Parts: sequence; structure tokens; C-alpha cells
Amino acid sequence: MKISVMGTGYVGLVTGATLSEAGNDIVCLDIVEDKINQLNKGESPIFEPGLDKLIKKGIAKGNLKGSTNIEQGIVESDITFICVGTPSKKDGSIDLNYIKNASSAIGRALRHKQDVHTIIVKSTVIPQTTENVVLPIISKKSGRKRENIGIGMNPEFLREGSAVKDALKPDRIVIGHADEVALNVLKEIYKDHDCPKLECNPRTAEFIKYASNAFLATKISFANEMANMCSIWGIDFKEVAEGMGMDSRISPQFLQAGAGFGGSCFPKDVKALAAAAKSDKIGSKILTATLEVNESQPKIVIGMTKERLGVLKGKKIAILGLTFKPETDDVRESRTEIVVKELVDEGAKVIGHDPEGIENFKKIIDIETSNTLNEVVKGADCLILMTEWKEYLEMDLKSLKERMNGNVIIDGRRALNPEKVKEAGFDYKSIGLG
Repeated sequence: MKISVMGTGYVGLVTGATLSEAGNDIVCLDIVEDKINQLNKGESPIFEPGLDKLIKKGIAKGNLKGSTNIEQGIVESDITFICVGTPSKKDGSIDLNYIKNASSAIGRALRHKQDVHTIIVKSTVIPQTTENVVLPIISKKSGRKRENIGIGMNPEFLREGSAVKDALKPDRIVIGHADEVALNVLKEIYKDHDCPKLECNPRTAEFIKYASNAFLATKISFANEMANMCSIWGIDFKEVAEGMGMDSRISPQFLQAGAGFGGSCFPKDVKALAAAAKSDKIGSKILTATLEVNESQPKIVIGMTKERLGVLKGKKIAILGLTFKPETDDVRESRTEIVVKELVDEGAKVIGHDPEGIENFKKIIDIETSNTLNEVVKGADCLILMTEWKEYLEMDLKSLKERMNGNVIIDGRRALNPEKVKEAGFDYKSIGLG
């Protein structure tokens, strides 16, 4: 199938690369020329395990390419996936400007084409967006009759760090369709996937994505609130989580205590859903509480640091982990940002390390960084672990301690083994460790 993909962010690139792997002819469209040039060289503009390999393969086979000629890319394809960003406004509500611009571009392009064209929204959008925003704009700009347009909504369930795997072997596929054209197109695209598939209308598909992310975010905040209680009552939350996870109704996933969730999805989506509910005068107390707990967690890390070091002014603090999670270079809504800002405001000398996220983080806060762990910890009074990268879990603790000025480790992810840390001579503190 000839498919155009609008947007070369995480969703667009992974969608394009994996659909090309399935044998489709893909053109990834973006107005940012540098991204397209990089893509056409066989390089991924973002760090995502396995994505470089797929892009190189697709470019070499000739069924994957990038282009800044939006109109041509749409006209020469049969299907267009909308994979543009849906950021938050200041009040937390969804910003649909990129969606509207993409819809307008598709509509203008379709004026130059007679055949039926199918548009599939893959971006995360609030319910009714596909039917009440995307379709009307495309219809108006194209001048087409409704029967000449296929409209569908196919939400992505990609986890950064394992997005390629999630796309190639999904645990479920939601096929939102407003007509038989879109339904048949999506069934054809995913015919080789043997996972469960749900067919529904577009607004249901849109809401499934939001409800899924909101539930997982709520589970994280619930776990963190329980962990905070454990810290006071002398209980190890890791054991509590293990016991809870044995219940098949709960499962052990997303029960890790820590500094809270971040990234491009959970914070944005929970805020957008809460704002949409408020706009329609629907209560969303659980969503509000989820966000409140999440905002408070990084402050607990700061509190632990002050408890151990006293006055922070002039203290050298090494931050291990700048991305919101391991195996990505994404620093959006990273809990590290909140911690670093607070430390800097307190007068601490902060130095950071991350295997992939240094460049992106320095665009937000221009702190001192180093590419080597030994340099980061040299002369440090305290280490704060904020992202559970594998190399941090396998650190030679005794060697690091010899290079430090102090002996404090604050584990913002409850990722290290407390006994091993203490054996190495560290004063260890973590969320959810009684």
C-alpha cells in the first residue's frame, strides 16, 4: 500500500519505519528539512532502540523515504496517517493547531486527486476530534463529497524505549472507523497481526487511548502515595508491591515507587482529559489527584537531600539520569527538571549525566554535564539517581565513593539494592524504603 505519514516525531517515525518493514511504500512528511535529510541518509533523528536499523533497511530497499513536499506526498499515496504532535496549552487543555494544520494540508492536496483517499488519525486527540475537527476541515479544503473520503482513528500504544517492538508486535490494535473505507483499509494494513483487534467508532478509539494512559498514570501515583506511607511507617514498599502484584487483578506492572511519571504522554494526556472533562462540566477528581501526587514526588527527593546534607548552598550534587525513563533521549516532563531547578535555586552546584539525554536536557536547563560517570561524581557531596539506566544499576559503587567528597545516595527510583549500597559505605535514602 502507498502510505504517507505526516510528522516525524516518535509516533511518525516508528509508524513509517514499521509499516515499511511490512512491505508498504512509505513517505514520511515533515516541514523540518533537517529531519527529512537525516531520514533520507538512513539515520534516525531520535534515539529509539531498533529504529535506526529499520530506517536503514527501508531506505536501502527503496520503500521508505522522507519529503518536505507535503502535497505531493499525499497525492501520490492512498492513505495518510496523521502523526503530528498534540501538546498542552498553559491550562493543560490540548492544543490542536498541528492537527488542524495537517488536516488543512491534506484537504488542499486532495483537490489535485480524484481517487478515494483514506485519512487515519494516529495522534492522541480528545474524543470527537477526528469526526468534528479533522473531517470537516478536510472536506471543506478539498471540496470533496463525504463518500470520497475514508476517515479513521487508530491510536498508538508505543512505549518510548520499546516503541519498535510495540509496533511490530502490539498487544492489541484499536480500529476506529467512521466508514467502511477506513475499516477495510485498516484491516488490510494489520491483517498479518494476530493480536486482539477492536473495531469501534473514532471517538471511542480516541477515548480508549486517554483512558488507558490515565489509568496507568493513576496506578503510578497510587503506588507512590502508598510508598510515601511506607517511608513513614518503616515498611519497604518493594515488598508491598510484590505482594500486591501477585493478585492477578492488579499485576505488578506500574507499581514501582519513585519521583513520578514524565514523558510525552502521561502528563499531557491526563491534563488534557481533565481539561476536556472540566470544559464539559464533568467531574474528574481522580485525574486531578493523580496529577497532584505526581507533582509532589520530586519535592520528596529534594526533602531527602536536605535531610542528609542540611544547607544545599555550595554543595556539589551529581544527578544520574536526565531523561524521563531509560532507553530514550526524551526529557519532556522529566522529573529531573523539577529536582535540578530546585537544587539550583537552593545554591547547589549541580552536574548531570545521562547516556542519551544530555543534549536535549541542556536545551531546558543549561547545567554542567559530563559524558563520564567518574567525572560527574568527582568531589560530589551527594548522588541523586533519577533515571534507572542499566549502567547506573551496575555501577562500581566502591570505586565511585572513592572519588566523592561525601557518601550520600538519594535513589529517586528505588532502583538500587539498599544492602549493596550500604556495604559500599554509602548513606542511602530512597522513596518507599521505610
